[in-house]
Amino acid sequence: MALLKVKFDQKKRVKLAQGLWLMNWLSVLAGIILFSMGLFLKIELRKRSEVMNNAESHFVPNCLIGVGVVSCIFNSLAGKICYDTLDPAKFAKWRPWLKPYLAICVLFNIILFFVALCCFLLQGSLESSLAHGLRSGMKYYRDTDTPGRCFMKKTMDMLQIEFQCCGNSGFRDWFEIQWISNRYLDFSSKEVKDRIKSNVDGRYLVDGVPFSCCNPSSPRPCIQYQLTNNSAHYSYDHQTEELNLWLGGCRDALLGYFSSLMSSMGVASMIVWLFEVTITIGLRYLHTALEGLSNPEDPHFESEGWLLEKSVPETWKAFLESLKKLGKGNQVEAEGAGVGQAAEAG
Repeated sequence: MALLKVKFDQKKRVKLAQGLWLMNWLSVLAGIILFSMGLFLKIELRKRSEVMNNAESHFVPNCLIGVGVVSCIFNSLAGKICYDTLDPAKFAKWRPWLKPYLAICVLFNIILFFVALCCFLLQGSLESSLAHGLRSGMKYYRDTDTPGRCFMKKTMDMLQIEFQCCGNSGFRDWFEIQWISNRYLDFSSKEVKDRIKSNVDGRYLVDGVPFSCCNPSSPRPCIQYQLTNNSAHYSYDHQTEELNLWLGGCRDALLGYFSSLMSSMGVASMIVWLFEVTITIGLRYLHTALEGLSNPEDPHFESEGWLLEKSVPETWKAFLESLKKLGKGNQVEAEGAGVGQAAEAG
């Protein structure tokens, strides 16, 4: 027994075809939006590539770009098919291709659903990528004379200013690395020599941060050096001077930014997926309603449309049986090829 059977007269079939035509062209627009979102996310990731150490982060934008292009192609074709169903002569050429086309549409809907899920599930991979990339960026901050790293200082400074953050997880991260280039250190100075000798790695470490960590909302001039030494500055307490520096780390700031972007794109992809599922269901009804016409040349008769020709359990059983037959067919072919090779060898 057919599942969700609906009766259609000529007027209902025409309205269904016209409605699907409009929905398909709206889906073309939705495909362009998906493509644009994927392109925007890819550009944003490229802009931060120097502080992100993970090529897998481009999987989501690449998928969005791909499904956006495919959506435009599929829905343009579906719009043409729906338009031609109004003319029996034009529809005759599409009739043999409708069933395979619907199967491809179902596959596309499954892929689109998983792409939407990836927008939510792959946000966690960004955190480790950002943590490692920011550590590398801070490490190479001082290498302004080294080819390939000479722009890292500018990148980190612009990042901290734009996202109002400091360091990887906080401003104290700068205390653990030498971020001042050796060319700006006076190695004849006793203070410099003492600081270099004070750690086993021979680095010049200070309790200071780059200027880009300064908060312009601070009522006093920014204090960058000797941040933990209250006696080095007048009327200063590093534990209460919250406006002096950006307190948040850049990892959390960037993670929040990209997570909000990917969540928005995931929601948009889910909405497009629901729209595409609705179109696929409508196309299935239109297909079965037109197939059910006793005389396709005379569309004035009533016909029945359905979603599945059999019930869900029967359809699933038939699908599994077809897979088994396909597997057995491949096995027989493989055995036949093996026998043939053995006969030739003999």
